[in-house]
Amino acid sequence: MSQLIRSFAQLENAILDPTDPVVTLFSGGLDSTYLLYRLQKLGMQNIHAVSIDVGDVESHTGKREIATHLGATFHSVDARNEFISHHVAPAIRAHAVYLGTHPISSSLSRPLLAKVAVELAEKTGARMLLHTANRSQNSLRRLNGAISALKFTGRYGSPYDLDPVDRSTKIEHLAAAGLTRMAQRVVSGDSNLWCREYESGFLDDPENHAMEQDLYQWTANTGSYPEEIMSIGFENGLPVNVDGRALELTAIIEELNHRVGKFGYGRYSGLEHLDRGEKVLEVREMPAAWILLKTLRHLETACLSERLIREKMDIEQTWVTEAVEGRWFGGLRSAAQAFIESSTSRVSGTVTWTMNQRSVDTVSIHAPDALYLRDREAWEAESVNNEKEGYAMRSDGLILAGLNSV
Repeated sequence: MSQLIRSFAQLENAILDPTDPVVTLFSGGLDSTYLLYRLQKLGMQNIHAVSIDVGDVESHTGKREIATHLGATFHSVDARNEFISHHVAPAIRAHAVYLGTHPISSSLSRPLLAKVAVELAEKTGARMLLHTANRSQNSLRRLNGAISALKFTGRYGSPYDLDPVDRSTKIEHLAAAGLTRMAQRVVSGDSNLWCREYESGFLDDPENHAMEQDLYQWTANTGSYPEEIMSIGFENGLPVNVDGRALELTAIIEELNHRVGKFGYGRYSGLEHLDRGEKVLEVREMPAAWILLKTLRHLETACLSERLIREKMDIEQTWVTEAVEGRWFGGLRSAAQAFIESSTSRVSGTVTWTMNQRSVDTVSIHAPDALYLRDREAWEAESVNNEKEGYAMRSDGLILAGLNSV
């Protein structure tokens, strides 16, 4: 029997003990709610719906109500600190941007979601772990890859892989089950402390995807704001303060999402490849990521040699590829991470920005152990004098001979 669950038909045809525990990843969205509905219809009596909080905006009270309504035991796990410390922080050092278009996000959270779900499965004795990614979502290979890498020995996967269910059918069945609120979902969303991401629905067609502005939260147009001066300090490749105030990384990201986002900066749209090469559109708002990665690159150019930066940029894309392809727990990403951490261990300093609704500009790049010049003319004069020392010069300025030559 295959370990991988790929269809609802597999679940319906399997000989399932209704008392056996089943763990499902539960976001509170249309797909994960419909999965609970289908499991309830199959007569499963020991369903554990786990919602992992990485800074999403969905109400956990609302999620609990939905899960309880469908006969599942609801588990809420606060993984925000682990997400920032063990997933976002490495991504900042790695300048994790997909093909130069947008910082990656769900690639960072999916390994953590899988880890928490596997831990719950082990705790409850569940031999089946389900999620709801479909084949037009990159999360399918990321979750399956992570669950496999974590050595889960039960059956796992997404029944949507080979059994897609259209939106209207899901809404109709859930409404009949008393969940009419699902009809309000116009796009698929994925949110965490690092990113708010939108896809599907009216965003399906890259050739016609005008965004509904009221979906934006961090970058919503809520008025005009006076210009701000903002300083961001880094130590060893990670942000540690804003305007001189020492803050934890989570607090820095939360503050910058709002301070930078209110000016409208940090929106991205980009095409990401599926595992067979086709492309799908995703729209993001990531104000903190936008300014932090710009700040880091300025400080890297201040502190590191040009050759090391070029090598790091190559390794960054290796790191990104491994994360995007669902190999977070693989050896290559770990090796790339080691190079990146070694490189950024020398990157410290502060960048000061002026920010308004027309432009964002640096006004100071300061690094205590910097390679930059602060006075070009003085450096040039000193450089020439140093080179002249030890040489005899003709009256017309040409070198006669190196006095110190061997």
